[in-house]
Amino acid sequence: MTRLKLDENLPADLTALFIAAGHAAETVIGEGLGGKSDAEVFSFCRTEGLILVTLDLSFADIREYPPGTHAGIIVLRYAKQDKDYVINNVRGLIPRLDKEPPAGEIWIVEEARIRIRGEE
Repeated sequence: MTRLKLDENLPADLTALFIAAGHAAETVIGEGLGGKSDAEVFSFCRTEGLILVTLDLSFADIREYPPGTHAGIIVLRYAKQDKDYVINNVRGLIPRLDKEPPAGEIWIVEEARIRIRGEE
């Protein structure tokens, strides 16, 4: 079971989608982290061993969030960010997450591919 923290920029409905797929998922808002800085959200996730799922491209910066120093980061980089579009695309991500979670890696997830940034 993968333990996920969904950033506040994601539709809350994604929580139920991940849970239905057998993952533990909670929102940043649900943890009382709404409005906190990226550094505070990242620190919480790192301390708790949670994989952060976000639309925030700043989390793709390996200089700021070096691979191997956290449980994993999934940055959703879709052409559109409306609720239905994001949910539909995440449905396609779940089978990959089931097989191979991003342990210590940064995944930049696009519609047709996943770029993985791991320890060099």
